[in-house]
Amino acid sequence: MESHDLWIFKHVAELQSISRAAEKLGYVQPNISQRIKNLEDELGAKLLKRNNRGVTLTEEGKVLLDYTNQILFLMNEAKSKINPQKWRESLTIGASQTISAVKVPQLFSSFLATYQNIDLKIKTNNNVKLQEMLLYGELDGVFLSGLYNDSQFESVYSYFENMILISSKDTPIENQTLLVNSDPNCIYRRQLLDYCHMYNFDQTVMLEFDSLESIIQAAHGGLGITIIPANVVYSRTKTEAIHYEEIHETVKIDFVIKRRKQQPQGLKKFIRFLREL
Repeated sequence: MESHDLWIFKHVAELQSISRAAEKLGYVQPNISQRIKNLEDELGAKLLKRNNRGVTLTEEGKVLLDYTNQILFLMNEAKSKINPQKWRESLTIGASQTISAVKVPQLFSSFLATYQNIDLKIKTNNNVKLQEMLLYGELDGVFLSGLYNDSQFESVYSYFENMILISSKDTPIENQTLLVNSDPNCIYRRQLLDYCHMYNFDQTVMLEFDSLESIIQAAHGGLGITIIPANVVYSRTKTEAIHYEEIHETVKIDFVIKRRKQQPQGLKKFIRFLREL
């Protein structure tokens, strides 16, 4: 067996689709199918079951995937141990735009001050997409708020964020437009809607934005009311015409990883760093 064939098999298994694996890897689909067939011929066993939605693993395929993860893990670890300058450890973390605004960069800065030989990347998206990316191995871990699939993922670190309500001083709060993220699962959007419901002004007009920066600019421009993390507010200059109110509720943020037998060295170091904070 060649390691590259195992690498291709891993993508097919995790994406549950030969066509999606081909698209992700930049290969033509027949090439992927032939690599899988070569593995099946060599092992003398079927690895995949095809269905209308894609493929699933046979029992033999599940065994091979387990060994594949161990083999690829050990190969990467060996490279970084033998020649750490050429084969640097990598760590790719996901977070929503709101979570990644201030707190996560601060964590990364402290982490890299201690562990300098790690290539660190952050990818932003909504919670649903981030969990999908974590499941398929595109991310090593995710900072997220709210529910996640605890049969596949586990939280290894948590912290709590305070929240600030921003509103215009010139307009009664119940008449102001709600400034929210366009992601319906955004925890700060839900917090704002809950706040409005608690104070009985549910019929307020809503204005959706795709970025945290747009929401902040709109709030500072007096366009409406919003709720954002306190550390984002404290990192910026306050505007005199705007009212700031810290609310009692906090938001729990979890650092979630995929449940698996082995973890990359870069991820192990990051988890240890978080737990020592």
